[in-house]
Order: sequence, then C-alpha cells, then structure tokens
Amino acid sequence: MSNLLRGVNLYLIGMMGVGKSTVGRLIAQELGYGFVDTDDVIVKAAGKSINDIFTHEGEAAFRQLESDVLAQVCAYTKLTIATGGGIVLRQENWGYLHHGLIVWLDVPVKVLLKRLAEDETRPLLQDPDPEAKLLSLLEQRQPLYSQADLHITITEEQTPAEIVTRILAAIPSVLKTQVSPQVSPHQN
Repeated sequence: MSNLLRGVNLYLIGMMGVGKSTVGRLIAQELGYGFVDTDDVIVKAAGKSINDIFTHEGEAAFRQLESDVLAQVCAYTKLTIATGGGIVLRQENWGYLHHGLIVWLDVPVKVLLKRLAEDETRPLLQDPDPEAKLLSLLEQRQPLYSQADLHITITEEQTPAEIVTRILAAIPSVLKTQVSPQVSPHQN
C-alpha cells in the first residue's frame, strides 16, 4: 500500500471523538508512516492545554495555531495526520489538506456522546446541552467534511483495527485521481 501512496500523507478529519488519533496511529504502523496529532503539536508548541488556549486566547487564536501547525506538517511526506475536528472551517487549511489524501471518519452523534461523556478536555463541549452542541457543530461542518477524498462511516461496534482495514481497502479507489496529473474531482 505504501508503494501505491508514493509517500502521500493521509489526513484524518471528522468530529471530536471519532477516533482520528487511535485509527491514525494504527494506519501509520500499517504503512510504515510517521504519525502526527495536530492537537498534540499545538499543546506542545503553546505550552498549554487546548482548553487554556480557548479560555485565555479564544477560538480564533487556536484556529490560527492549528493552521500554522498544518502548514508545517504538510511540508513532510509519509505521515498520517490526525487533525482537530474544526480544522475544516478555515479555507486556507483545505489548500494544505489537498496536498494529501483526506479521509473523513464519520460516527453517529449518539456514539460520539457516549465516547465524550466523561471528557472534559473538549472546550466546545463545555455546554449545558452537549448533544445539541454536537449536532450544531456537525451540521456546520458536514458540508466541509464531505469534501474529503474518502468517507468512512463508522458504527459503534467496529474496532479501530476494522476501521483501518476498511480505509486501507478503500484507498486504491481514490488514488488514481490523486496521483495522476489530472485534477481530482474533490478539489475545487
């Protein structure tokens, strides 16, 4: 598979809690790629948690850090990159994402709520009605997520290893448009 990819990065996008970091690490192992979690890079670079960045500097400052990290990461090859759920919100980020193969991990909101119930590290979920907040975020982001090269719908029962197998099996179906000099139908 890594020969087919020719070093092209894989960018995992999707809502918080879909498993981008877990699945990303496994894909990186399978491909012999490096793994980067953009949120981890932001925390290390800023020297504070994402919650602290949101609280003290605001979402706009966080989104700028996120874009800066993505710009740096896309200069490398042979990486699997787990992105933050809102990375798709800034148009400039799409220019970076389109340097690689974009995989949307899509999990039903009810499953996300279960996974995130005890997670207090998500600033956008510090809301009296987390389900309504998740639904609102998904409604806003879904048209953007749908621009991905691959759309992988995940059920609650699927293990990370099964998800990786599905992604790796689906990659060849989109690689021809990615690697050829023709413009991909997913690029605007």
